[in-house]
Amino acid sequence: MNLRSLVAGSGGYLPRRVLTNDEISKTVDTNDEWIRERTGIRERRIAADGELTSDLAVQAAEAAMSDAGVAAADIDLIIVATTTPDKTFPATAAIVQAKLGVDKGAAFDVQAVCSGFLFALTTADNFLRAGAHKRALVIGAETFSRIVDWTDRATCVLFGDGAGAVVLEATELNGDTLAARGVITTEILTDGRLANLLHVDGGVSSTGTAGHVRMQGNRLFRQAVERISSAMVTVGKRAGVAPSDVDWFVPHQANERILNGVVEKLGLKRDRVVSTIAEQGNTSAASIPLAYAAARQDGRIKDGDLVMIEALGGGLTWGAALFRA
Repeated sequence: MNLRSLVAGSGGYLPRRVLTNDEISKTVDTNDEWIRERTGIRERRIAADGELTSDLAVQAAEAAMSDAGVAAADIDLIIVATTTPDKTFPATAAIVQAKLGVDKGAAFDVQAVCSGFLFALTTADNFLRAGAHKRALVIGAETFSRIVDWTDRATCVLFGDGAGAVVLEATELNGDTLAARGVITTEILTDGRLANLLHVDGGVSSTGTAGHVRMQGNRLFRQAVERISSAMVTVGKRAGVAPSDVDWFVPHQANERILNGVVEKLGLKRDRVVSTIAEQGNTSAASIPLAYAAARQDGRIKDGDLVMIEALGGGLTWGAALFRA
């Protein structure tokens, strides 16, 4: 049997609290104009006190399950991409599994920072194609505000909290590989030699603390545009399409300048790029599924559209994927 992973449903969740650029400018030396010009961000969402990453993940998962028309009993795999887990262990996915009432299959976390959703999607896709599982919840969820140094202007303006999810279903592939709905191909990569460009200065075995995000912005920007573009070209060649020929480009919402750099380098259609960064900031692993869910909900992305996603995160990790909605 030739199986393919169908993206059967999507959903997202954002915390209620909105943090504007003007509010940030009251605590660090910056202003709304400076932040918008360099990042494209106007505001971001912040999780409430006591609101955990698993809480955000559950909300997004329930929305995706409702969209797909499935129940807890239909899910046999949960993968949560997160850099901000509820606890050191167990995995946030195990906590999400219990909160959702899923009582079978496996649940585990994937840690690839901003590329986490892409890595989780690739992992779930391989399990479903192999016939090991039938239906997966793939979730990106972050409370990134809790590892931000709110005195560091270079990073505190960028990040926000949120969660996004998709339901993947194993379906039999009949006919043209490119024309059929579902995940067509993925590409994920890591280069640990560049870990110092984006990292957290703490950890269980090093400092015994969660630490704070540290970033070398200019060096990271140069790496991001080049590596993301390369991954997108690789995925396109494997599928027999140029990135500029896809219907929709749903990037990781890192920074408007990075997004524009990739668009210009590959000659993409700007009106076919889904961008949520102005209202949500960089929600790390949650940003791609949040943006995809928004574009599905408002009717931009329709069944049968060819969608390319991409990301780059700490590690460095990066990659791209192509699927037909």
